Amino acid sequence: MSQTVVIEDLQVGMFVHLDLGWWAHPFALSSFLISSPEQITTIRNLGLRKLRWSPEKSQLGPPAPADGEPGAAGDDAPPDGVAAEAGIPPGTAGTDGPAAEQAAAAEAAAAGAGPAAPPDPLAAQTAARLLCERQYGEAGRAWNEAQRLVPQAPVQARTVTEALTQALLDKLMVDREMCVRVISDVGGDRASGHALNVAVIALLMGRVFGFSQPDMLDLGVGALLHDVGKLELPERVRHAELQLSSREQQVYREHVELGVAAGRRMGLSEGALAVLAQHHEMADGSGFPARLNVDRMAVGARIVALVNRYDKLCNPAQLASAMTPHEALSLIFAQSRGKFDATMLNAFIRMMGVYPPGSLVQLTDDRYATVVSCNSSRPLKPRVLVCDTRVPADEALLLNLDSQADLGIRRSLKATQLPAAARDYLSPRQRMVYFFEPVSADAVGQAEALHA
Repeated sequence: MSQTVVIEDLQVGMFVHLDLGWWAHPFALSSFLISSPEQITTIRNLGLRKLRWSPEKSQLGPPAPADGEPGAAGDDAPPDGVAAEAGIPPGTAGTDGPAAEQAAAAEAAAAGAGPAAPPDPLAAQTAARLLCERQYGEAGRAWNEAQRLVPQAPVQARTVTEALTQALLDKLMVDREMCVRVISDVGGDRASGHALNVAVIALLMGRVFGFSQPDMLDLGVGALLHDVGKLELPERVRHAELQLSSREQQVYREHVELGVAAGRRMGLSEGALAVLAQHHEMADGSGFPARLNVDRMAVGARIVALVNRYDKLCNPAQLASAMTPHEALSLIFAQSRGKFDATMLNAFIRMMGVYPPGSLVQLTDDRYATVVSCNSSRPLKPRVLVCDTRVPADEALLLNLDSQADLGIRRSLKATQLPAAARDYLSPRQRMVYFFEPVSADAVGQAEALHA
C-alpha cells in the first residue's frame, strides 16, 4: 500500500512514485528506488511538496508519518500515468493476476529493487510498445501546452519546450543504442505529430554527428518550434502542399519570419532561432526566405530541413497523397538530393535504413511484414513485424532480420498491394508516428525463439 511523505523526509532506500509526466522529470521511470542523496536533491528541485512511496518495495523500515501527513488510505493503485511507465495498460494497475505481477516485477527490476523472474518475451515486447506510446502521448500534450502559451506567455512557452527537449535528450543520451520506432497514432493531432517526428529524428541525427549538449538542446527546441510562426496564419494557408494561390503561397512563406519573431519573444537561443529561420532553405540556394546555400546554413537547420521534407512526404495534409517511408526516401535521393547537404542525407539514409520504419515489405520467403524499427549498422536488415495469421495480431512476431542470415527484404509495397488478410493483420497506419526505442537484442531474440 502506498503512503505519502513530505519532501523533506525522503530517504535513500525509499521506493517512490512521481505522479508527473515522464517529460517533467529526468528519471528513466516515474516509480523507482532512491539510491543516492543526489536523487533526493533532484526530486526536491521538482517543486513537489509531497509524493507517494511504497514501504513494501523499499529497502528500509517505513518511517513514522509526519504530522498532518498520514498514509493515504485507499491509495494502493498508482494512477494510469505511473502504470504506463511500468508498461501496464491503463485501468489494470493495482489489480490481481499475472499482468499485475509481471508489471511489479518489471518495475522492481528496472528500479534495481532486487531480483525478478525472467519476463515473458511477448509481455516485454508489449510493455515496451505501451511505454513508448504512453511517453509519446505525454510529449504531444506537452508540445500542445507550449503552443498554447506562445501568444500570451512566450517565456513560459520556452520553458515548457526546453523541459520537453531536455526530457527527450535524457531518454536519448543512454549507453544503449537508440533507434526510431514507428508506433500507433495514439490520438495526437497532425501538428504535434509533425513537430515530434521532426524533433525525434533530428535529435538522433545530432547524436550521429556528435553534437554537444548545448547544440543538441538548440536542435531539439528549434525542431519542436520550427513551425511556430504558423500559429499566426489562417488554417487554410498552413500547408504548402495544398493547392494554394500565388498570394496564399506568399502568406505561407511568411510563417518563417513570424516564427523567428515569436522565437525572439520567447527568448530562444541563437542556435534555436537559426533553425526557425532556415528550415526552408535548401543546399542549392533554391529555398526561402533568404535563398541561402549549404555553406551559409546552420548545421542544425540543414538537419531539420531534410527531416521536415521527409515527414511532409510521409504525412501530408491530404492523406491520399501520402508516400510510404521507402517511397519518400527514394524520391528525396533520386530527385532532390542536390537540395540537401550530402553528408546529412547519407547519414539520414544510414540511420533510417533503406526501408524506414513504417515501410510495408515482402520478405524473401514471401511473408509480408511492416518495418518497426531501423538498424543503423545494417540498413537492409531492420526489425519487422511479420504477418502470421496463425497467431493473434497482438502476439505477432517481432523479427530481427540482422540475425537471419538467409532472410531479407525482397521489395517494398504500398498498402493497396497487400493481400486483404495481410492488410487486416498488419493494419497499415495512415500516419507515420515515430519515437525513440532502445535496442534490446536479447528481448528480440527471446521473442524469435518463442515463435520458432
